[in-house]
Amino acid sequence: MNVIVFGATGMLGQGVLRECLLATDVDRVLTIGRTRTGLQHPKLREIAHADLWHYDAIQDQLRGYDACFFGLGVTSTGMTEADYERVTYGIAVAAAEILCRLNPHMTFVFVSGAGTDSSERGRIMWARVKGRTENAIFRLPFKASYAFRPGVVQPMHGEKSRTAAYRVLYVMTKPLLPLLRRLFPGQILTTEQFGRAMLTVVRQGAPKRVLESSDINAMAPA
Repeated sequence: MNVIVFGATGMLGQGVLRECLLATDVDRVLTIGRTRTGLQHPKLREIAHADLWHYDAIQDQLRGYDACFFGLGVTSTGMTEADYERVTYGIAVAAAEILCRLNPHMTFVFVSGAGTDSSERGRIMWARVKGRTENAIFRLPFKASYAFRPGVVQPMHGEKSRTAAYRVLYVMTKPLLPLLRRLFPGQILTTEQFGRAMLTVVRQGAPKRVLESSDINAMAPA
């Protein structure tokens, strides 16, 4: 299969990219983002694309893909709802719309978050926007589309968040995560599980479109 990864420089994206490059049934991987990962691999191509709301200039390079793993995003801290929606909803839906047009048989997987509000009417701003984004993607006529809603994810192979506060948090909680995974099985994922689960839903589908941490764990148990 041929795969596109958005957000491959983020912590989850790094884990997804690693699993794609390791998978024997993945022939080609294209990353798209404002910056390249800098990795070298025979399967890997990278596009540094500044305007993530518009893709006409690179659309000829987006054909022939079977799956898209969309993990590009920002923290909502300090942002207005309009600004957060412009980034979270605007970029994801712009990418999904052109990919659906160019690759109608594609499976599209959107990285959302635990607590996302599918009703779009809740009190928590980021949850409303994430829910609005999920719903817009689900309306597009892809072969299949899913939303992954992880909670706590443990980096396993040197992956690092681009958000400084999250990096500090992971350093502080690192000694506790193995214990917490034993106490709350299925609720704390690893980046390895996360990437493998994304590939699994492309290969064989999933019983539902919205996958919480326990569902993701079931798709790729530790």
